[in-house]
Amino acid sequence: MKVLRENYATWQCGSHELSLARPRIMGILNVTPDSFSDGGKNFDTKAAIARGREMLDEGADIIDVGGESTRPGYEPVSSNEEAGRIVPVVRALVASGAIVSVDTRHADVAKICARLGASIINDVEGFTSPAMIQVAADTNCGCIVMHWDKGGLGTRPPRRQVQLDDARPAREAVTRVNTSQHRFTLPDQAPIMRQIMGFLGDQARDLMRAGVAHDRICIDPGPGFDKYADEDVVIQRATRSMVSMGYPLLCAVSRKRFVGAVSGVPDAASRDAATQGVCIAAIENGARILRVHDVAGCAQAINAYWAVAQKDSRQGFVGLGSNVGDRMAYLSRAVSLIDDIPLTCVVSVSHAYESEPAYGISTSVANAVAEIRSELHPLVLVQKLLEVEDALDRERTPEEKGHGPRTIDCDLLWVEGEEHAGEKLTLPHAHLGERDFVIIPMEDLMHDPERFLTHAGVKVTPREDRVGHVMADLGEIAWE
Repeated sequence: MKVLRENYATWQCGSHELSLARPRIMGILNVTPDSFSDGGKNFDTKAAIARGREMLDEGADIIDVGGESTRPGYEPVSSNEEAGRIVPVVRALVASGAIVSVDTRHADVAKICARLGASIINDVEGFTSPAMIQVAADTNCGCIVMHWDKGGLGTRPPRRQVQLDDARPAREAVTRVNTSQHRFTLPDQAPIMRQIMGFLGDQARDLMRAGVAHDRICIDPGPGFDKYADEDVVIQRATRSMVSMGYPLLCAVSRKRFVGAVSGVPDAASRDAATQGVCIAAIENGARILRVHDVAGCAQAINAYWAVAQKDSRQGFVGLGSNVGDRMAYLSRAVSLIDDIPLTCVVSVSHAYESEPAYGISTSVANAVAEIRSELHPLVLVQKLLEVEDALDRERTPEEKGHGPRTIDCDLLWVEGEEHAGEKLTLPHAHLGERDFVIIPMEDLMHDPERFLTHAGVKVTPREDRVGHVMADLGEIAWE
């Protein structure tokens, strides 16, 4: 039985249904020579692809690929030049299984990238172009509507003036000025938010009239885009109001000028800690997608914050295997160690099963599956499972690619509401549906694992075509 949680919101992005029950990180990948904080760092195609894959392992749920800088004073580039920069990167990251967003204002570039498998169109001009709306309507991509009034929201409001009454004595007039004159630290929120929320709502409705489903639309108030620092702070304080519009909200404040203004950090590349502070405030008020440069630092901060601030227990399954020494003892000890992982518990464990050799392993394997609940981020949890393997003296030989003899193998197979691509972790597990030594043990834990996995989007192979067929039941695993 699944634990009920407050937030069932999802964002439909192409073939991906991204759960927003917890915050999601969008890693910024600028394939440009002139971005404001990291220009040129990933301009080389190979470097950009490597950085994108690295961000997945650091905790990014989405990679946002852009080929045109929109920093203050930027030089526009043609759609052909932009496509030349980002198409190879998008193609490679999609092939890696990543959820890829394309940050572009050019409809033809968005169309090409959608055909390559990009899942999100991030339009800094807020889908004001009919051509971009048509691309959105012709694809199943998620759509980020961003506010950018290139004329600016307006000038700083004048300070309130107090008129003096010339008929009164000078002393009284001076006293009146000192007690009645007010200076406002920030401009009035109402006119600013009427403009921003009005624009975002109008553009979202334009998309829906064109056939784009409501659950594909995300909104972004566009911090830093022709806005004063004071205005940006007003906008961030209105996060809860924007969330109430009913669309996922993107917090895209990374290293922006206003973040430097409120933190006293003039250098853009040094604003990551301040960025994380603003992101946490946004999450507190309902934002669920965070667009950042420093994925590793943001993931560390957000994972720690979420773990102590929210009750967020997820169901999961861990595959266990041993083909060295006292296999049943290793399985038993592994389950106990998993149960000792912080914010994690073992709910139940299947019997152990003798399975045929698979994936180049030369001997049969004792396999089992443990059902768990955990409040840890999947990348944190998988690191803890590696520590369990280390505690049981597993030896890894690089040339065997993880398929050699092992005292214990702990594979994170599936976590409720999670999908991920990367070298460190793929969810659901890439080979989950083809493994007889996983599906048969799961029958001890639920009525119909094939139906469960199919519903979770896992393609299940017919039993006769699976690998690692189960040969015998080895009995219960004693672990408590």
